[in-house]
Amino acid sequence: MTRRPPSRGTPSPSTRPSTEGIAVSSHTPARNDEGATSRVRLAAVLVWGTLVTAVLAVVPLALRDRLPDPLAAHWSGGSTPDGHLSLTGDLLAGLLLWGVVWAALIGFALHRTVLSTRLGRAYWWGFFAGWPVFVLGVQGLTLFANLGVADWRRAVLPGWTVVVVIGSAGVAGVLAGLLGRGAPDKPREHPRPPSLRLRPGRRAVWVGRTVNPWLVGLSTVSLLGALVVGALGALGTLNAEALGIGLLVLVPVTLLGLGTASVGVRVDQEGLRVGFGPFGRPSRHTPIDQIESAWAERRTPAQVGGWGLRALPGTRGVTLMLRGGDCLVVRRVTGGEFAVSVDDAERGAALLNAYRAEAVS
Repeated sequence: MTRRPPSRGTPSPSTRPSTEGIAVSSHTPARNDEGATSRVRLAAVLVWGTLVTAVLAVVPLALRDRLPDPLAAHWSGGSTPDGHLSLTGDLLAGLLLWGVVWAALIGFALHRTVLSTRLGRAYWWGFFAGWPVFVLGVQGLTLFANLGVADWRRAVLPGWTVVVVIGSAGVAGVLAGLLGRGAPDKPREHPRPPSLRLRPGRRAVWVGRTVNPWLVGLSTVSLLGALVVGALGALGTLNAEALGIGLLVLVPVTLLGLGTASVGVRVDQEGLRVGFGPFGRPSRHTPIDQIESAWAERRTPAQVGGWGLRALPGTRGVTLMLRGGDCLVVRRVTGGEFAVSVDDAERGAALLNAYRAEAVS
């Protein structure tokens, strides 16, 4: 019997390399571990949240025969109550106080991006443990003060008990955050700084702007409210005290919102200038000789610790975060970094690098 030789280009069974036992991708185990951790985290928040909800709902109903209706629900300046709620209202208030945070914890557990940073995980586990202690503690104090009392006005609550509840919630949150934050974040791999060539004797300017629509909306509503309050005061509908309180609250909110709702970024041969508000004042200037390099990078509020001017502990970086997305990042010659949310950040970074190259040449 004649054995047919293998066709050209096709390895024979004896020489064909075996892939048995060889991992297809080195990233698969890490992804599996991350997925398992996410499932455990989601299961924990669902089970824990259901248990907390059950306690908040069942305990007041089980004690309703020994409670007055309405209940004393607020104490200020001493142990004597000065506010009340019906049993149903107090029950719904406790469930709402917990339910909003519980829904947020579930959403963050499903949206893994928020928990991809060590700071995000610390906040998540902190609220996971600390907020239920606070909510259950508040309900427990309310029930304790009203238990066996015929009238809500006689429900006495010592002030030190409130301090104990707040302190216990803080300790639980801090411990859970420290234990659940996990390993430090991996250092960011900075992209290659973009660059461009400037013609000899030519000077270019790049201007970018970012607006936070939520802050603009808040400022607009606050401004309208201030105008309404002022008009009512001018017509004599509001007394002087109400007018003063209204303007004292609404005017600062309007000014603060308008001053922080937008950021203007300018790049020229002098360096980088970041201005706040519609008039670009106050502003922050980084001279060109203090800049080592610049690049564009996508960042989210979860990665930098929230919105506004953020500085993460243990880093030398500061981020001005108005919205997630493109950020212009500048590294100083001293080693620190500054980032600001702005559209078309890569073009601004390229121009900064071009002026920097001219300055050192």
